[in-house]
Amino acid sequence: MPKKAKDAGEEEPIGAGRFGRCRGNLKMGLVGLPNVGKSTTFNLFCDQQVAAENFPFCTIEPTDARCEVFDERFRWLCDLWKPPAGHEIPPYLHVTDIAGLIRGASEGDGLGNEFLSTIIGCDGIFHVVRAFDDESVIHVDDSVDPVRDLETIQSELCAKDLTFVKAAEAREKELVKRDRGSKLSPVFMETFKKMTEMLEQNKPVRDGDFTSEEVEMIKMKTQLITTKPIIYIINLSKKDFLRKKNKHLPKIKAWIEEHGGGLFMPYSCEWEQEYMDAKKSGAEALEAFVKESYPEKVPPIPSALQRIIKQGYKQLGLIYFFTAVRTPLTAPAPAPAGPWLCHCPPLCSDVPS
Repeated sequence: MPKKAKDAGEEEPIGAGRFGRCRGNLKMGLVGLPNVGKSTTFNLFCDQQVAAENFPFCTIEPTDARCEVFDERFRWLCDLWKPPAGHEIPPYLHVTDIAGLIRGASEGDGLGNEFLSTIIGCDGIFHVVRAFDDESVIHVDDSVDPVRDLETIQSELCAKDLTFVKAAEAREKELVKRDRGSKLSPVFMETFKKMTEMLEQNKPVRDGDFTSEEVEMIKMKTQLITTKPIIYIINLSKKDFLRKKNKHLPKIKAWIEEHGGGLFMPYSCEWEQEYMDAKKSGAEALEAFVKESYPEKVPPIPSALQRIIKQGYKQLGLIYFFTAVRTPLTAPAPAPAGPWLCHCPPLCSDVPS
């Protein structure tokens, strides 16, 4: 559905800003079919050790953790100001590892009910897509086909949201029926008509062309999965990640562009795990591993995980806020004036961008 032209100066809200909720802890949920790398990605994000075995539905109960959002500006301020031990507080992204979804989950197949109830409580989605061939890793559909998997996840989410929309509409009509002097508002009728038509065509509600009044109606009357911002993270083999080529990527990109667009970020659980192991072995081991992986030219940030984490932070509409004080936070002395006291955005000119 085409977007309306925005008025001059009007900006489309980023990520969760359009349909999002006001909460203390916004979080991203890892979504995808079983055995695509969700739990491994969660462990790498948050330095956890949740089970990541080679069989479907290894993850049953959701696991919550947080991962640091690395920022060179924050590290620069800490090195400059040298705060007391325990008072360096970086930004964090909260992440939830969720059970795998299969075809029929919207009707309760597999662990569909557990999956859907958990993802409703998240504010954004990391959709993990498998694009690596490995006969030793089981696929629930017996073959690797990322486009088919994308269709499966989207159709199941849309089908579940359609049941939510129909239930909400039925409740509202019942209330109007009891109160004989009232009737459904035109905004309600138009909004629910649009949502129903989109979901019946397997189109997420977030891609719809809604007015401000209709957006508020959706937020007030429903709690839909397909309103949440989504980032597609494509799990490649180590070889494909390093050579930046994969036979599935063009088809995945085309599918995403045909279905509302969105962020598309390749990475490799296999390589990231080896990178993490080398990092824990010390600076020399990490440097040797990175040089071996990138013999020609090492990129500024060789790992893709921090780029993915930062995009998740951005899609939730979260912002950075830097502050610094001379004394411990418990001391009554006022903070000194100076260029090191800055808030972002914008940052003072003395802090590197």
